[in-house]
Order: sequence, then C-alpha cells, then structure tokens
Amino acid sequence: QRFKELTVIQEKCIPEILQGKDVVGQAETGSGKTLAFCLPILNNITPGRGLQALVLTPTRELCVQVTDVFKDFGKTLGIRTMSVYGGVSIGPQIRDIRSSEIVIATPGRMLDHLRRKTIDLRTIKILVLDETDKMFEMGFVDDVEDIIRYIPSQRQLLMFSATISEEVHRLARRHLKNPMIVKTQSYVDHSKLKQIYYDIYEQNQKFSLLVHLLNSNTDGLSIVFCGTRRESDAVSKNLARQGIRASAIHGGMKQQKRSSSLDDLKTQKTKVLVATDVAARGLDIKNVTHIYNYDVPKTPTEYVHRIGRTARAGANGAAITLLTERDHDNFRRVQSNDDFRIERADIPDFRKIPFLRRIEQRQHSFRGPSRHTFGR
Repeated sequence: QRFKELTVIQEKCIPEILQGKDVVGQAETGSGKTLAFCLPILNNITPGRGLQALVLTPTRELCVQVTDVFKDFGKTLGIRTMSVYGGVSIGPQIRDIRSSEIVIATPGRMLDHLRRKTIDLRTIKILVLDETDKMFEMGFVDDVEDIIRYIPSQRQLLMFSATISEEVHRLARRHLKNPMIVKTQSYVDHSKLKQIYYDIYEQNQKFSLLVHLLNSNTDGLSIVFCGTRRESDAVSKNLARQGIRASAIHGGMKQQKRSSSLDDLKTQKTKVLVATDVAARGLDIKNVTHIYNYDVPKTPTEYVHRIGRTARAGANGAAITLLTERDHDNFRRVQSNDDFRIERADIPDFRKIPFLRRIEQRQHSFRGPSRHTFGR
C-alpha cells in the first residue's frame, strides 16, 4: 500500500494514538478513519502475545471491511486479525480467536463469546468503538457497556463517530481518560454536490420516476436508500425486472448474500445498490455518483450520512429525494437544517411502470432462474 499524504483525521489522530492517549474522533465514512486507528494499533501490537486489541463495529459488513484493512497492513508484521460476527457458525471463530492478536467484532456476537467463555479480554490493551453514534441508533450501547466491563481498566480507548451526539459525549465521559477530541470538516465537497427533490405526490408513481432517473444517469454507481428491509427487497427486484442491474443489502439477509451484493457492486456486476441505512452505514464504496432517497430519512443526521457517500475528493455527485405526500413531515425535519440547500426540480416525463410487491425470482434475476418467490 502506498500513500501520497495522510488525510486530516489520520494526521491528527495517529500521533496521539501512538502515544497511548484516549481519542474521540469525528469523521465521515471515506475520510480515512479506519487507517487512523489501524496503523498505530498495528505499531503497538506485539506478535505472539495473545489478544491485545478489540474493535467493535455496529454491522457485519463494517466488521468485515475493517478486518480486511487490518489484514492487508498487518500481514507482513506477523499480526493476525480475525472478524467475529453473527449469522455464521461460531465454531471456526472459537478456534481462530486463540491465535489472534486483534479481533474485530459486532457487539452481539462478542457478548455471545464472553458468555460462553470462549474469549478472554483480560489481555486487551486497546479498545476501539467504531461508528459509535450508530451503536446508539441500533440499541447496542448496553452491549458495549457490558463488553467494556470485561476489559482491564488500564487500557487505551478510541471512539470514532460520524456525529458526536450528547449520548456519545456521555459515553466518552464515563470511560475515556482525558481524551483528545478530534473533529474534521466534511469530507463531502458541497460545491460539487447537487441536492434536488421531486414532489410527485402519488406514491405509486415514485418507482416509475426512479427507473427513469436511473436510466438517465448511467455514469458511476448509485445507492437507493429505503426505509425498511421489505421495501429494499421489493425495489431491487422490481428494478431488476426492468433490466436495471441492482442488488439489495439489509440486516435481514444472510451474511453470504450481503457480501455477494457488495462484491457485485464493487466489481460493477451491478450498478445500483438498494440499501437500508443500517446495512449501508460505514461502508466505503468508491465511485458513487448518485444517491436516491426513495424513502425520506427521518432526521437531518441520517440525511447527512446518506449524502456523504458521493461528491467526495473533488468528484461531482447528486443527492436526489423522491417526495410523496406521506414524506412531507420527514422532509420538513430534514430541511430544518440550514446547511442543506435542496432545490425543487421539475418532474420529467416518464413512463408509468407497475410496482409488484410479489415477484417470481425467475422474472427479475439477472443471475439466473430460481424457484423461490419473493416473500416466502
């Protein structure tokens, strides 16, 4: 791996972490925050002396992503890193934990191991809470508190979060010792980000407009955000039925399928990822040119997380919100943030397309036939 220069979060955090200080870092996805804690941790780990560092992440995808970074940079150092998350067999994890110096884990599966007594955290020197704000949103904070009780009080604790809410501050005050607070400016270039909304009023026309826009904007990759798992599945399957290469990712899918959806997007077998906020949080996906809010986010913070995936590092991007009558309350909350300049766009002419809630797999899948039907 070669670097021309450090990002802001790396430049500010790495020296502090190397000195053993506790750190609270505010940084968006794509800002380089993973390397901001990965590199100094690898520097401070001694191979062959047992488990020394634990990184907690809110989602399985982020767990795998962070693990890959540690493995890439630690392989020549003789440092072994493994991931611990649910949805897969626990047996291989129990075996591999014994020979690892670093574990990247989701809170639920880590607690499972602790209760089974298949992992011992008494040798941990460094604990990282990645995407701390999302831990709160997903209700994991009690699990995190339980895990911290298993770790020696003499440890280094690092917290990274896209936003530093009062809840995050309270957690930091309880567990961190004289922490260094690092805040970075937005990684998104707002001068390059076009934010528009279409007020189409009728719910049954929203999908038709989405298809028209996706067919009109063919450069780069697109992420379509939906409010529920069921809606994500339905939208992705209807898109595939219209010949648009799309895949879904949400918390209700098996890990193998979730990984497959991400791999397809990164290798551009698909051009559109239909996702829930939870599943997509923290994932660093390159070359995203368009964000579509198929369902309007409930808060300005969630809107920030969504649009932060495009218009990065000088590239152009667009955040497009599809607004129907039932979305107005949520949209007013989003617009209450004066930092957003979301302009109303004229609705183009588009062909009306039926949106099917139940679709035979063989009708829409570009991967091949299947006998399974949606919803079973």
